[in-house]
Formats: sequence, C-alpha cells, structure tokens
Amino acid sequence: MIPRYSRPDMVALWEPESKFQIWFEIEAHATDALAELGVVPKDAAKAIWERGKFDVARIDEIEREVKHDVIAFLTNVAENVGDEARFMHQGMTSSDVLDTCLAVQLSRATDILLDDLDKLLAAIKTRAFEHKLTPTIGRSHGIHGEPVTFGMKLAQAYAEFKRNRERLVLARKEIATCAISGAVGTFANIDPKVEAHVAEKMGLEIEPVSTQVIPRDRHAQYFATLAVIASSVERLSVEIRHLQRTEVLEAEEYFSPGQKGSSAMPHKRNPILTENLTGLARMVRSYALPAMENVALWHERDISHSSVERMIGPDATITLDFALARLTGVIEKLLIYPERMQKNLDRMGGLVHSQRVLLALTQAGISREDSYRIVQRNAMKVWESDGQVALLDLLKADPAVTEKLSEEELEERFNLDYHFKHIDTIFDRVFGS
Repeated sequence: MIPRYSRPDMVALWEPESKFQIWFEIEAHATDALAELGVVPKDAAKAIWERGKFDVARIDEIEREVKHDVIAFLTNVAENVGDEARFMHQGMTSSDVLDTCLAVQLSRATDILLDDLDKLLAAIKTRAFEHKLTPTIGRSHGIHGEPVTFGMKLAQAYAEFKRNRERLVLARKEIATCAISGAVGTFANIDPKVEAHVAEKMGLEIEPVSTQVIPRDRHAQYFATLAVIASSVERLSVEIRHLQRTEVLEAEEYFSPGQKGSSAMPHKRNPILTENLTGLARMVRSYALPAMENVALWHERDISHSSVERMIGPDATITLDFALARLTGVIEKLLIYPERMQKNLDRMGGLVHSQRVLLALTQAGISREDSYRIVQRNAMKVWESDGQVALLDLLKADPAVTEKLSEEELEERFNLDYHFKHIDTIFDRVFGS
C-alpha cells in the first residue's frame, strides 16, 4: 500500500520485521512444547529464546539463493543460535508458520480496525444528538420525499456501523486459528499438544482440521466483512458528497484556511475527502473476490493463495484503517447548515406534506384513488411552478378539498413537527434509552 493512504500502526504490523518476529515466536513456542514432551532437549528450547535473532537483509540474501522464505529465515536464526537450532521446526511444515502468522497479523489488524470503528461510532453519535431535531428533507430517487431530521440520517449510519462492528468481531473469531499439524495436516511428526501450546501463547484457537493449510473459507469471510464495512464507508461518503453539491449545500467537508479547491477556479470547495473514500472503498471491496477464489486449493494444499494474500492482507487492512480514520475526521469537522436545510424543505411550496392531505381526504370519506387524483393535480401545478405557488393555497381554493376539510384542518396537515414525533423512539432503538 502506498504511504499516502497508510497509517503507521497498521503499516508496522505488516513490515518484514514484525512478520519475522511472529515467525520466531511461533517456532520458539513450538520448541518449548516439544521440549516439555521430551522430543527435544530443554536446553535447546532455552537457547533458541536466548540467542535467537534474525536480520531481514540476511534473510533476503539467503532467500535469493534457496528460493524459500521459511528456509531462509530458519537458516538465519540458526546462524545466531548455533547447534541447538537443529531442534527448531521439528515435525513442522512451512504452512504451519505462514498460516499461523497470518492469523496473528489479521487478528491484530482487526483490533486496530475495531478501535477505528469505536472512534467513528463516537463521532457519529455526537453529531447525531447535536442535530437530533434539525429538520431536513428526506429524498427518494434523489427527489424530495418527506421531512426527516439530520440526526436521523446520522442515527442510521450509526446503526449500520454498529452492525459492522459486530460483523468484524465475528470475523476476527473466524480468522484467529492456529495450525501446527505438519505435512498434509495429519500430525504424523508432531504432537497436537504442540499446536495447542502455540495457539494459547499466540492468542489463537486451534484449527479443528487443517489440510497442511488453514481452510481459506475463513479468510474469504474475513475479507468479505472488510468489503461490507468499506461499502458502508462509501454509503455515508456519498451522502455527504450529495449534500455538498452547490444546488443542495446542506452540509460540506471542512475547508481549512489556506486550502485550495482547484488549480484553475479559485472559488471551488470540493468534497475531496469523501470522493477519496469512495475510491478507497472500491479497492477494499476488490480484495474480497480473490479471497473467495483462494478457497479452492488443490488437494491438501497448493500455494496459489500465497501471492494473493501477500497483497490483500496488508492492502485491505491498511486501506480500511486509513478510510475509517479519514471518515471519522470528516464527521467530526463536518459543516452542517440547518438554515439551508430549511430553505430546501420550503423550496417546493409545501409538496412534502402531500401524503398527509391524501390521508386526511381518505379519512374524510373520499376514495383513495380520488383523493390521490385531487392532491396530485394540485401538486403538479406547484411542481411546474418550481415552488412559486404554494400547495396549501391551491388546496384551500379547490372545492373538492374544502368540501371535506376546513382551512384549519388543512393547515394542521402542513405542520413540520408532526413528522418528528417518533424521533425519540428511533434514537432509543439505536442508542439505547
């Protein structure tokens, strides 16, 4: 992943130094377990912890010759440990190290992502309560529908990201398994107790049955979960982008002093952060498909998944980490314009109250079909006047309406507060009472 869309803590997790440190711990813990079982000398296990170290450059140098990363790592560690290193990797195969390491890395990456989600949820909640009763227009098909509140829009986003957090917790559990089962997964040359010991030390569960590799349906679910979270990032980002359009301008990204929006047009204030988030979400989603294609490996194993995971593991988690942090910043600093929201609510001459009039006419004894026709013919005059004519005035002048509804009854149907009487109920469902 390029530095532009990376944050240091997540990047550090995927650096070679971190990976080889996890490899070393897996090997050393396995040797401890083998020593307790009497398979290798306890002094050898102790020596590995005391003298075991590695050098990334040296590992790369060895790998250029042997063309095998795990062998290169073991060779370099042996150069530092000495003769006792011959007891490392007893009965193990490369996938035991690689797959268990990947499980550790993805688990730790998930912990960072969960923290990101907690910060995002906190930001959304704060702004939702701030604008709990700020009236704005709800749109369907991009067209004015009926009134909502801006806080309700954010409450929806909060509920969605809360579900995403729950999904990510489950995905972490799914991915956090350890396999130390040897060639083709039979434990023929290593005791299952070694796997249990390493799993405990590395914070993992044992893989019930591995085929030399951990089954990739686990990884498919994990990356699919990241893709869903990315889609939610895009959904909220697209909402903000639409609200920032000049014709709408109900909310916009913070524009800092000295910031420039266009190299050609000095007046521009563009939604660059949320546009960026749309692009990053596309990338995270794109990693889900190869993860699913990795599920079907040949027989007990092949390595067609390996090159894929070397890319998508770091890239998906680093990108989503950056995206969640960026979205949190956008929400925290989002400029919100209640006056413009009210202006947009009013600009179509009261059309947003048409359903209430429709229902009132049906309750007054007119068929639904005739009620719809009466309201629509008046509404279309407002629509065609671009809101210059008010729906309430037209209805008051329509005998078909006034025959059934008094002027006072009509005016009551244009009360904005009517639409918000259950906002507390929605907030209690989302945030708790």
